[in-house]
Amino acid sequence: MEVHAHLIILGLHQDARLRNLVVNVYSKCRCFGYARKLLDESPEPDLISWSALISGYSQNGLGQEARLVFNVIPEKDLIAWNAVISGHSHNGEDVEAVSLFPLIFEYNNYIVNGLVDAYGKCGQSEDASRVFKESQTSDLLAFTSMITVYSQDGQGEEALKLYLEMQSQGIKPDAFVYSSLFNACASLSAYEQAKQVHVQVLKLGFIIDIFAGNSLVNSYAKCGSIDDAERAFREIPERSIVSWSAMIGGMAQHGHGRLALQMFNEMLKEGVAPNHITLVSVLCACNHAGLVTDAKRYFSSMEELFSVQPMEEHYACMIDILGRAGKLDEAMELVNTMPYEANAAVWGALLGAARIHKNVDLGSKAAEMLINLEPEKSGTHILLANIYASAGMWDGVAKIRKVMKDSNVKKEPGMSWMEIKDKVHTFIVGDRSHPRGKEIYAKLEELSEPLRKAGYVPMVETDLHDVEEREKAKLLYHHSEKLAVAFGLIATPPGAPIRVKKNLRICLDCHTAIKLVSKIASREIIVRDINRFHHFRDGLCSCGDYW
Repeated sequence: MEVHAHLIILGLHQDARLRNLVVNVYSKCRCFGYARKLLDESPEPDLISWSALISGYSQNGLGQEARLVFNVIPEKDLIAWNAVISGHSHNGEDVEAVSLFPLIFEYNNYIVNGLVDAYGKCGQSEDASRVFKESQTSDLLAFTSMITVYSQDGQGEEALKLYLEMQSQGIKPDAFVYSSLFNACASLSAYEQAKQVHVQVLKLGFIIDIFAGNSLVNSYAKCGSIDDAERAFREIPERSIVSWSAMIGGMAQHGHGRLALQMFNEMLKEGVAPNHITLVSVLCACNHAGLVTDAKRYFSSMEELFSVQPMEEHYACMIDILGRAGKLDEAMELVNTMPYEANAAVWGALLGAARIHKNVDLGSKAAEMLINLEPEKSGTHILLANIYASAGMWDGVAKIRKVMKDSNVKKEPGMSWMEIKDKVHTFIVGDRSHPRGKEIYAKLEELSEPLRKAGYVPMVETDLHDVEEREKAKLLYHHSEKLAVAFGLIATPPGAPIRVKKNLRICLDCHTAIKLVSKIASREIIVRDINRFHHFRDGLCSCGDYW
């Protein structure tokens, strides 16, 4: 304002270039009244000034105000279009973004790409795809925007298909495309696809790019190969905090808690300061390895050592760590004293702890809070029913079933996936629709006697179906992850690792059975469930039965 006053005194305030700069500064400082007054008093405000005001509104979360100005200005340039689209997207105003759709094709690809990106940030991947297809754009930026939208929306297969289409049009990809493709492979746990994309990256020399390198580390870690992830990590020439966080988080997910902490100390020695995401990964590493003392030390010193104030995620991790370790009183004390209201992650951690330690009172309280926060989630009811069942409280189990039926809460079916030769195979419990279904069930039957001799006894008490024990045992033996493992045994070469992804937490019965299968078949079996990776080898699991 002082500088602006000097411009007025010197008679320079009507200079177009200086006026544009002043409008830009006022807009970025959220002094919109001054910026708008300056424009209204100008004899001929130009498009640069109006675009600066629109950008200021958008960047400060005022999408509606940006749109009002946008609607009245006589001309619209690329900056103005992009600013108003970004303003809507950052505020989740997808209806307003949709209203721009009929006008957008009168402008060039830059605007189309902006709208694709805006829809993607609003979670409107279908609308983004519609814009992309109807605009008939075919440049690298358009394909990159759409592939990124699919990748961020969890539509990995669509991202990979679009990449193949881009190649068929002779468009040469860049590092940003590969970064999104690696993220797509990560969401699918598509290890073979990740390797193929990696080979193409190596040929083009993009692996030195930090974005592609970080995505590759994350992709290999989430595809079940922590060794490949570490090799990719070591090849990144200038590792950023994102690189370190991806590697530490990957090790934590794979159950290598102590190695993750060693990696964290290595990062500190190199002078890289952790952020809140890194420290969540560190606490997760402690959690998966049962390192309660280490977790307490890191949690209590976050602010003092690293200037990172504990956030909700850190509290949820710490409560989960204490709960799993059986320190339920300490966990509840932390819940009652933390500066945040307990969210679904916190109550979910307590419900999981109650299941592990068969604490009916805590389980009932945690489930009640979770049902209030997430009434549509069936997992809460199932976990509480398991707690009642383990305590022999079958009336409680019946009550939960009735509540689920009356509330129309549907149990999410357990599903498992395997990727073999660029094809994803899906399995659900008792499913016989797979083309090799007879062979899969024959393999399970073949394994039944060796499993029995190795000590496997179906844990029928964990099955909540209202059927006889013999039928429960059959249902357990035909769980989706067992079907996937059986398929892996017949569809992959002897000795090759078997990689399975599951949408839910692996059940105790399957965990026990797959440990034994890994020894009987002399195979490494890697299962990625909703929480972590389990590496089964020689009758043991990397989680140490602590998950």
